[in-house]
Amino acid sequence: MNGTDMPGRAPGADPVTEAFFALHHGLPRQGPGSDATTRRLLAAAGPLPEHPRVLDAGCGHGRSTLLLAEEAGARVTAVDLHQPFLDSLAAEAARRGLGDRVTVLGCSMDRLPFPAHSFDVIWAEGSVYTVGFDVALHAWHRLLAPGGVLVVTEIEWTVPDPAAPVRAYWEAAYPLRTHAGNTDTAQAAGYQVRAHWPLPESDWWDEYYTPLVQRVARADQRQPGMPEALAALRAEIAMRREHGSDYNYAAYLLRPHDPTPRTPGHAVFGV
Repeated sequence: MNGTDMPGRAPGADPVTEAFFALHHGLPRQGPGSDATTRRLLAAAGPLPEHPRVLDAGCGHGRSTLLLAEEAGARVTAVDLHQPFLDSLAAEAARRGLGDRVTVLGCSMDRLPFPAHSFDVIWAEGSVYTVGFDVALHAWHRLLAPGGVLVVTEIEWTVPDPAAPVRAYWEAAYPLRTHAGNTDTAQAAGYQVRAHWPLPESDWWDEYYTPLVQRVARADQRQPGMPEALAALRAEIAMRREHGSDYNYAAYLLRPHDPTPRTPGHAVFGV
């Protein structure tokens, strides 16, 4: 979760970035989460249309994409900048007979080429930080159809006075806010917070950090950029072990304040 190792970031010439992607390729998840959390979010987001139009922003390998297509009958547009993730998702969707419900698209989460009101649901588990909570909420508002819902998990402080080491770590990586701060941000961007809850600790370890630790232990340190990537991930995991009570991922269900269409260039929403 250092800004290069998660869905939504395009790999480039930087060998450290490439090493992050290599370390995450093929893992069950590219960030904290679980199928149980996805199902809880899906239940809270309803009722939905029979075949809801869903945008999965920063889909990674598409764990949420596949569940939404399979269990909610959704027609999912899965967006990511890392083409190997998209290729893997498309292949798995075809293998499960979901190829007609899943469309993959390589583009940035905050520069989406869709007309207004294209989606009943916008979904972003563990990915919104790659562009920033504020940027994402502004960029996506116009894409929600009337009655639509934005489902997002965002990392935030859980205490008013975090320990100095963890505060310094996140100030450098991705400055965090409290739930109150994120609620204010969502409301200023034109949303109502309809639900909020912290993710369980198992969402960090069972399907993300534990497989990642195993991958780190087997990594080839001769690969360009790999020593730096390994050091960053070890620091991140150690920070979670030592100061995990100070911050957490939280689920947010957001709905626009009103379904009134916003005109292009609207000053508040930046579209």
